[in-house]
Amino acid sequence: MRMWNKLVYESHEQMMFGKSLHPVKCGFGITIGDGTVLPEVNYTVPPMEVSPEKEGRILQEYETIVQGVLSRMVTLQVPGVILEFEHAPQMTTHIEIGARVTEQTKKIMKEYYENHGLKSALRSTICDIREQERPPQIRHGKSVQIVLDSFKENARLGADMLSIESIGGKEINDSALMEGDIPGILFALGVLAPRDMHFLWKNIVEISKEFNVVPAGDTACGFANTAMVLADKNYLPGVLAAVVRAMTAVRSLVAFEEGAVGPSKDCAYEGPVIKAITGFPISMEGKSAACAHFSHVGNIAAAVCDLWSNESVQNVKLLSGFAPEVFSEILAYDCRLMNKALETGVEKEFLKLLVDSDIYQSVHAFIISPQVSFEIAKAIVSGDTDFERTRLAGIRSCELIRKGMEDNKLNIPDRELNWLGMIEDQLALYSTEESIVEYASSKYADKVTLSEYGL
Repeated sequence: MRMWNKLVYESHEQMMFGKSLHPVKCGFGITIGDGTVLPEVNYTVPPMEVSPEKEGRILQEYETIVQGVLSRMVTLQVPGVILEFEHAPQMTTHIEIGARVTEQTKKIMKEYYENHGLKSALRSTICDIREQERPPQIRHGKSVQIVLDSFKENARLGADMLSIESIGGKEINDSALMEGDIPGILFALGVLAPRDMHFLWKNIVEISKEFNVVPAGDTACGFANTAMVLADKNYLPGVLAAVVRAMTAVRSLVAFEEGAVGPSKDCAYEGPVIKAITGFPISMEGKSAACAHFSHVGNIAAAVCDLWSNESVQNVKLLSGFAPEVFSEILAYDCRLMNKALETGVEKEFLKLLVDSDIYQSVHAFIISPQVSFEIAKAIVSGDTDFERTRLAGIRSCELIRKGMEDNKLNIPDRELNWLGMIEDQLALYSTEESIVEYASSKYADKVTLSEYGL
């Protein structure tokens, strides 16, 4: 297992959209991160029953989506496209359904490559169904085996890249977030989540090697994006959500320590931190993902992306066409603009506009900016353990938020200032993994099975 103790870039200014230090080749002629931003189109079926009895209808629905998206990409003459097939829970539970969709999709992609020269690659994102049990069985049990078998079958039948939105530690994090329990959050993100990531991604990397596919990356969506959305609804402080965002980068980094090579998942807004540490390509989403969720990071999220995604959209009819086609066109034009900036040598100016338009509008945008992400990345690699790194990421993010306020650039509501101090105090108090395990194993004894995390 590799472990980074320094950043691969000397400054955040060396990071750029469309360019990574370790481009990834896969699929039908695709290279990610070699100087071109590519669209990653994410789609799903409208509400419908997903069961073996409905397999024919499901396959027909996905065939319509993929045909429509690829046809639009040919019309717009994109340099390449990534399709993400993100499993609904039942498509992982019923392994054969998800695998058949992957097989069918790859067949259509091959036809477009041979007949139209359209370069493409397929990311299959398996659903982490382990959270369906309470407390979750993270390493043992039927759900674990189904997830791993689903990876194998999708890899065998055509996936070019494997990803997952893993949930280890979420059973504690959800409760801790709603209670504003900082030690509980530190336990979930610094102790449980990294342990699960090591277990899970060791297996995913082994499966990837067996079937010669790319172990792409994970996302802290279930942790940090949940916090961001809750903060947007005023259920919890924005500064808490921002600090959680910084802390989640450590558990996502574990995938790369175990052998993932990118691109990270589109909903992983910790991507800039991962890129700063590893140099691997990342996928990001922003304004063109408003079909899936609202956010405060519409432009800034694109600053150092290698893939630009719409998150996910249902196959519903709009005035111009079906939604996946519509959003594939939106992404294509977004990428065309970024690529023209690269081509004409104004990429630094364009990146600055992306950043400056959002960075001080909210703490959520501030925390994922290249410059702040770079500082958080430096704090992470200065630690020796996953727990220490998570804690240092949280402490450093608090310092950076305070600096933004002191410079009269970042506006934090008065009601949240006490929260910032409380977060800092709690992260300082629980300075060892032993102390946080002692605290949380008692408070959350009914919510977690410690042995499932090797504790």
